Amino acid sequence: EWILWKYLVGILFALFLLLFALGIRQLLKQRRPAGFPPGPRGLPFIGNICSLAASAELPHVYMRKQSQVYGEIFSLDLGGISAVVLNGYDVVKECLVHQSEIFADRPCLPLFMKMTKMGGLLNARYGRGWVDHRRLAVNSFRYFGYGQKSFESKILEETKFFIDVIETYKGRPFDFKQLITNAVSNITNLIIFGERFTYEDTDFQHMIELFSENVELAASASVFLYNAFPWIGILPFGKHQQLFRNAAVVYDFLSRLIEKASINRKPQSPQHFVDSYLDEMDQGKNDPLSTFSKENLIFSVGELIIAGTETTTNVLRWAILLMALYPNIQGEDSFDDLRIYAKLAKMTIFHSNEEFSILVLKNKKSTSRAEYHRFTPKNQLTKQTKTYYICFSCLGRRHCLGEHLARMEMFLFFTALLQRFHLHFPYEVVPDLKPRLGMTLQPQPYLICAKRR
Repeated sequence: EWILWKYLVGILFALFLLLFALGIRQLLKQRRPAGFPPGPRGLPFIGNICSLAASAELPHVYMRKQSQVYGEIFSLDLGGISAVVLNGYDVVKECLVHQSEIFADRPCLPLFMKMTKMGGLLNARYGRGWVDHRRLAVNSFRYFGYGQKSFESKILEETKFFIDVIETYKGRPFDFKQLITNAVSNITNLIIFGERFTYEDTDFQHMIELFSENVELAASASVFLYNAFPWIGILPFGKHQQLFRNAAVVYDFLSRLIEKASINRKPQSPQHFVDSYLDEMDQGKNDPLSTFSKENLIFSVGELIIAGTETTTNVLRWAILLMALYPNIQGEDSFDDLRIYAKLAKMTIFHSNEEFSILVLKNKKSTSRAEYHRFTPKNQLTKQTKTYYICFSCLGRRHCLGEHLARMEMFLFFTALLQRFHLHFPYEVVPDLKPRLGMTLQPQPYLICAKRR
């Protein structure tokens, strides 16, 4: 028994020394390097994660307050991961435009490694693979989308389906979210698959719901902790595990959609993005450096769908909410005002400077020179007005490839809605205006009555 006791004590002591060494190593990782931008002190081990992702204060508000203390460029400690936060239009433009080559990379975070293996389009490392995928996507959006003279008529056709569904409610209250999401995603679907999905397609709706849920989960404290301490991935619980389960379901569904879309494919005569991608796969079969693959096709299709749906949907949902909040201005030319005010992605996807192994975060809320903390309908833009705001990540090498399409969608859907309906809240009950935290800031669920004009 004495020998066994000594053996157990030795194991416990060795385990203590290991944990102690790991703790010291983690604390050393969290030391701010010499010459690094200043920033708020964080907690031991987890740094500023709680302040950024788990406090009652929204991340962009927290970052704006820190910029008032430490300047437009400051740093955060995300559990041993050094992050630099950029605030202000000029600073962001300097980084992403004037030094775009330096900051065009994506960091190899455990989340990205697990989800897409740093492949696909959105999270791919900066190099030949990303360049090839970006070129194909840009050409596809131009050739099968907004580059066609007839594509505006296809968007208008979708707005008719959209309006017809609203008509069926006959002024009764309902939640616009699912309807707007389906309608907006169908514009991207035309480019990717060459067809739209009906609003009764529950399988596609479920996939979009999982996408939307993952956008929220990706900004949770649990996922930030997973990036800092990947070993927690062995735990069977946590929001990061829910995110991974959702992704597995989505990828399986996308694989089936891609198979269906390619049934009638004619090589070198593409009808949509999937056809074009498969042509690139065929051409790269003998090229060992080619990154076109079935797996990366699934990742790319998923990223294009969510990127083409989430932000545009949120702009329209905020716009509808604001129109109901200020019913007296419905019918006025307030679209540009809304486009600036609408609460898009205040945080953005990480950029990376591989040379210094740091993350770069843009606080997009800070990029407007004249911020509208409170929506003012009469603040109309004029031809003499200089605007300084960043929408749809439209700066730098990784600027949004669907920006032109998104602007068309927002304008056509929004004007079609206001031309036909007067919007108001049921029983004059104003919903909660505090946004839901995620990689984009969505409005809280709300009901709207759309009364025919």
